[in-house]
Amino acid sequence: MPAPSTRGTLPAVNQRELKDRAIWVRERIAEAAWRSGREPEDVEVLPITKGHPTEAIGLVAAAGFPAIGENRVAEAEAKLAVLGRGDLLWHMVGHLQRNKASRALETFDVIESVDSLPLAQRLHGVAERIGLSRIRVLVQVNASGETRKTGLSPGDVVPVVEDLMRLDRLEVDGLMTMAPFMADEAVLRDTFGKTRSCLEACRRELGFTGSTLSMGMSADFEVAVEEGSTEVRLGTVLLGQRGGA
Repeated sequence: MPAPSTRGTLPAVNQRELKDRAIWVRERIAEAAWRSGREPEDVEVLPITKGHPTEAIGLVAAAGFPAIGENRVAEAEAKLAVLGRGDLLWHMVGHLQRNKASRALETFDVIESVDSLPLAQRLHGVAERIGLSRIRVLVQVNASGETRKTGLSPGDVVPVVEDLMRLDRLEVDGLMTMAPFMADEAVLRDTFGKTRSCLEACRRELGFTGSTLSMGMSADFEVAVEEGSTEVRLGTVLLGQRGGA
């Protein structure tokens, strides 16, 4: 299958608009952090460039963001071929099939969507084979229980993380989750709160040192920050609608 084209419409924002949007986002994060007794500096913003043309990644880099998120291996490969890696860290935020583990490790610096023990074992094995000493990962939790989403159920998180801690090629930084789209605030808080509790249980029961909670997207990032998120994954609110619409 040919790699998807990265050409098309220009990004939905220009450099000045992206800067203004980033300032607005940071203000919202700061207010949410203060409401929950946290410091705004504890929350990182990961711009999500999936579906946007390669030029959008250049805008993100020029705006001073240290990393970007993509959710398809082929799309990220195509963009890298045009742009090069530069100083950015590339995060895989979408579902990763085991048969694409090798390509993912050649493309991404962080895999945020490790949703099963077999995928983790596959990544570990590939890392051994290609001589990669460490790969940063997050464990995906299906805290909302949606059948269409992958990820560990909350009850499985501690034993699976314990198994992952034995895989010395994996650096498990923490957990990630996605709340139901357009859910009401109670559902959002329940989803994010369960994921936070899973991380607390791992730290308490396993001596786990990972502290990343990747929770919250454009529609719900303020609630996620109030519930303990340390990384919000933002696409539309920063870059506009995909495809320049």
